[in-house]
Formats: sequence, C-alpha cells, structure tokens
Amino acid sequence: MTAIPTLRERQAPLKERYTSDPESAKLTISVRSVTSGDDPTKVRIASDAGGGVVWDVGAHPYAGGEGDLACSGDVLLASLAACQEITLRMVASAMNITLTEVDVQVHGDLDFRGTMGTDKEVHVGFERIRTEIRIAADAPPDRLERLAKSQDAPSPRTGSGDTPVKSSPDR
Repeated sequence: MTAIPTLRERQAPLKERYTSDPESAKLTISVRSVTSGDDPTKVRIASDAGGGVVWDVGAHPYAGGEGDLACSGDVLLASLAACQEITLRMVASAMNITLTEVDVQVHGDLDFRGTMGTDKEVHVGFERIRTEIRIAADAPPDRLERLAKSQDAPSPRTGSGDTPVKSSPDR
C-alpha cells in the first residue's frame, strides 16, 4: 500500500516550480452564472472546480428574497471562512501542530438601506467584516502564538495587507 504524501511533500514541487518559473504560479479562478427560470431573486453559479460545482443563491429577505437559499453575502462570508480555516490548517500542519478543534466565524455588517437604494448616503454591501477564530491544539502557547500571527499575514482573504484586492466589472 502506498503512503499518502504529506502536505509538505505535495507542496515542495509546487514551491520549487513557482520559484524557478514565477509565471507558473499565476491563476485566474472563474465562476459563471448558469441561471435558468425567471425568478429575479434566485441565481445559480457554477465553477469547473472539482469536476463541476454549482451554488444556488437567493436574495436575502431584507432585499425581498424568500430566505430559502443562502444569499450572496452568505456565500462571500463562507468563502472567507473557508479560506481562513484552510490556511490555518495548512500552516498548523506545516508547523507539526495537531488541531483538535477549530471554530471559524465570519460576521459581516450590512445596512440594507444602501442595497435597497433608500438612502444614497449608505454604503452598498458590507460595511465591516470580522473574523473570530478559536482553536484547541497540542502545542505550547508560544507555538500557538506563532500560528495565530500567521493568520494576520497577507492572504487571498486580505490581499497584500497594504494593497486592497481590486474588483472591476468587465463589460
């Protein structure tokens, strides 16, 4: 029986390749709308990841949705939580720290007056996003502190720290 490679073993050739060929590290991830039907409060979004994944998403009840599906804000926060937890678990693995419990919570504050256009002075979308992380692990406090600091480093969740991630519509 063949042993399953460790994360470090799987990442080593990637790191080597990205160092020797920086362009090989660049990737554009795309999703697309595959909505059918005429309900303006419901959409289906698809990705080619994992052989094809779809997400059904609905407008939030505060925006007139039925509340029977996750809203786009839920999907965004879930994506951030997943990124946070995967990063945490991968860094812990690299540090040989066994996590026995992980609880990642991401909270986003919205004021729907902006979304609904009832107050032009109110920002559309999230005004603030907060993350709470609680872990239990088999490591001494100084190693856990180092693991916690790794969560403040630049990542896909935050951009480069001092350079915000830019979003622009292509039309």
